[in-house]
Amino acid sequence: AVRMLQREGLLIGKPNRRFVVAPFSFGNLEQIYAMRLVLEDAAVRASVPRMSPEDIADLRGHLAQMEHFAGHGDFDRWEIPHQAFHTGLIVHAGERFRATLSELLDHGERYRRYYMVNEPALGAQAAQEHGAIFNAVAARDAEASARSLAMHLSRTACGVMDMIRPGDVPPVLDGILH
Repeated sequence: AVRMLQREGLLIGKPNRRFVVAPFSFGNLEQIYAMRLVLEDAAVRASVPRMSPEDIADLRGHLAQMEHFAGHGDFDRWEIPHQAFHTGLIVHAGERFRATLSELLDHGERYRRYYMVNEPALGAQAAQEHGAIFNAVAARDAEASARSLAMHLSRTACGVMDMIRPGDVPPVLDGILH
């Protein structure tokens, strides 16, 4: 387990078999979100046209749970329907997309947690963004769904990056977004 955490960049080995938690990394965060932007955009575009009414109802339920837990400031419980919501957006994209995006979602959790805890007012903005994504999905508009998702992911990533290194422009994300 320790080796796996080390390979994932979450632990750093020190002399005498000691390990420390890896600090936040601007580059790591940027790469996680750049990969999510590209992959999740493609996966949403592939998945939305194939969604059933049950898939959309599941997304609505996850969204309601996220709003409930955000209203109580309970990030631990909020994260569960949040991950389920993003997984539900790509339900029909294929197993490789789901596996890769699930891993990226997990890797980004500590950054999201930091963001949500240190900027609680942004929870309302995140709720609006998730609502916009849902509305586009419910309307079966794959293009608008992907566009709303990209705006949400880029705002989250840039917000956390600004907390880590204020004023720095993330070059990889900037290149993808422009």
